[in-house]
Amino acid sequence: MKICCVGAGPAGLYFAISVRLRDPDHEISIIERDPPGATYGWGVVYWDDLLDVLYRNDRESAQQLRAASTLWQEQEIRLNDADSAYLGGYGYSLGRAAMLDVLARRAQTLGVKIEYQREITDPAALPDADLIVGSDGVNSKIRQSRADVFGTRTDTGSNPYIWLGTDKVFDRFTFAFEETPQGWIWFHAYPSSAGISTCIVECTEQTWRNLGLDSIDHEEGIRLLERIFERPLEGHRLISQSRGRPAQWLRFTQVRNESWIHDNIVLIGDAAHTTHFTIGSGTRLAMLDAINLAQSLYDNRNVEVALRDFDQRARAALRPIQAAARSSMAWFERADQYLDRDALSFSYSMASRHEPQPPWQYQLHRVTQVPAVRKGMRYFDNGRRWFLALRRGESVTAPIRERLPLGS
Repeated sequence: MKICCVGAGPAGLYFAISVRLRDPDHEISIIERDPPGATYGWGVVYWDDLLDVLYRNDRESAQQLRAASTLWQEQEIRLNDADSAYLGGYGYSLGRAAMLDVLARRAQTLGVKIEYQREITDPAALPDADLIVGSDGVNSKIRQSRADVFGTRTDTGSNPYIWLGTDKVFDRFTFAFEETPQGWIWFHAYPSSAGISTCIVECTEQTWRNLGLDSIDHEEGIRLLERIFERPLEGHRLISQSRGRPAQWLRFTQVRNESWIHDNIVLIGDAAHTTHFTIGSGTRLAMLDAINLAQSLYDNRNVEVALRDFDQRARAALRPIQAAARSSMAWFERADQYLDRDALSFSYSMASRHEPQPPWQYQLHRVTQVPAVRKGMRYFDNGRRWFLALRRGESVTAPIRERLPLGS
């Protein structure tokens, strides 16, 4: 079968890898409008559940992705850099450019042809393909060319945000909320590559306009953000350029489709669905789409049956995740309503934004702020992480004690 993927992001690349591993007789090509290595954004986050899946699906690329990743432990919520609270847990982060490099090399090793700097705006331009996979992101041209039959609905969030980098290295996933005379503004930051952290700045529309960020020069706006966040950034700079592209202020676009298939066309990843960045699931869902579609094609030699199977199962599994993402986006859009609280109460509200919690949960949250309890939780997390890594066959060499975050 001749398969063409439009878009060389994580979804398209990993789908090509997954198909070739299951059936090397398929002829697969990927067409990407940008040059090699061009990507908007800095880092992505993921957790052990994705690593488990990646190791089962393709150990070679999983090992390379894990080797390029950084571990972070705990989440810290800072209010005006004077009051902090903590949430437990850990995760991994990885530079998006590094991820694409790993996946592109692996795909090419498996015989996938990648053609860069060619834009496809209509599936009709690919008449020889038996299957066309729209993996071209949130602004998918493949989806837009058939929006009526996919039943596409898009909603735009109200909060402006900008995806930046910083040379301040965070060892925790950090939320810093700063109050200005014009209103509250905050960032979400986490390590993404050696010496660099991702820093997503967000605020309400009113604060954004009051600060003049809608009208001042781009570089002047970046310097203003550096002054606002001088304390949590500890004087480090914000970086706007990512592989030659200056970051832009955006509003989150939520994409939903009544169907992800039409004739011999299927949508995956952000072309099919988006989830708000505050739940950190976009890359994970894109790669799961890739695996599930590849498996459906392997299990069902009839393409029509395979696509229908994928569409029904994948969309059903996504519904609760998108509901949680909508709740998370809505909470951050009205975060100003909760910022008159202390960090302990505010962080609890943030942690419980997806669903109501029983009364005892708040008392447990209070207990987890005790330094000795937090230290015990970190050791427990390290032991769990160690066990999961050994179970999936991941090489573990660093002692547990060396992976604890510095400080309290």
